[in-house]
Amino acid sequence: MAILIDKNTVALVQGITGAAGSRYARFMRAYGTRVAGGVTPGKGGSRIFDFPVFDSVREAKKAEPGINATVLAVPGRLVKDAIIEAVDAGVKIISVPSERIPQHDMLEVIAYAKERGATVLGGNSAGIISPGKCVLGGAGGKEESARSIFTPGHCGVISRSGGQRTTVCYYLSKGGIGQSTAVATGGDAFVATNWRELLELFERDRETHCVVAFGEIGATMEEDAAELILKGGFTKPLVAFIAGKHARPGIRFGHAGAMITRGKGYAESKVSALRKAGVTVVDHLDEIVPAAKEALAKHSEK
Repeated sequence: MAILIDKNTVALVQGITGAAGSRYARFMRAYGTRVAGGVTPGKGGSRIFDFPVFDSVREAKKAEPGINATVLAVPGRLVKDAIIEAVDAGVKIISVPSERIPQHDMLEVIAYAKERGATVLGGNSAGIISPGKCVLGGAGGKEESARSIFTPGHCGVISRSGGQRTTVCYYLSKGGIGQSTAVATGGDAFVATNWRELLELFERDRETHCVVAFGEIGATMEEDAAELILKGGFTKPLVAFIAGKHARPGIRFGHAGAMITRGKGYAESKVSALRKAGVTVVDHLDEIVPAAKEALAKHSEK
């Protein structure tokens, strides 16, 4: 068990003949993900690093009907068309590391994918990994790093930051806590899959006993998750850290979506909402491992 991806996932890389696309494909295959090939319009019938290249997602699906996931390695201006193509071909999991996606394009494809039952991660997402089973994107950078940083276990991980997702999992693994699935939602102002939706998936996953989440200023993703918990939609222990306590309004805190605007998105409001919902919110990253161990102990007592 895991969420979204597992050992049965069959992946595609859209934009595989580019530098980023071929790198994702090779890394994913080295980790053990079943990579069926990639798509680059106009280069169908060729091969790159022994991966078959197709002109379209539909052609790839015809050759390998089991394809159910894809990673986009295309410029931001091409993301909308690439997502729509994948969704129309029946691909259900779409990881989008691309940056500088026009906001109207992203809002359009978020609605389009949801209407058709597809899950999009990103934009600006460092992907997803179910340790020992499957990876989409470049989590860990290299196979050896990915296997040492991300280890199999019962703690789900959610992070708005890809780099901090890696940091959290490194600390957890060093502390003897493995992960079921670790997801980077993406740092853009508009992302397709949020904390609330991921917590609902983790709630149904028997392998996940608790969740650790890395949040930051901007938007209302964390407050929405707190509302879900208060309504009983997520009942497992949740440990959270919120970055950006000292950020000033109107100043971006690294990510496009990490900015306090119109009086919303303060770290304090996120911490308050989560604690009101019974979430363990830690003040420093070095408190995550002890808090996660306590959360796992609470779950085992049930």
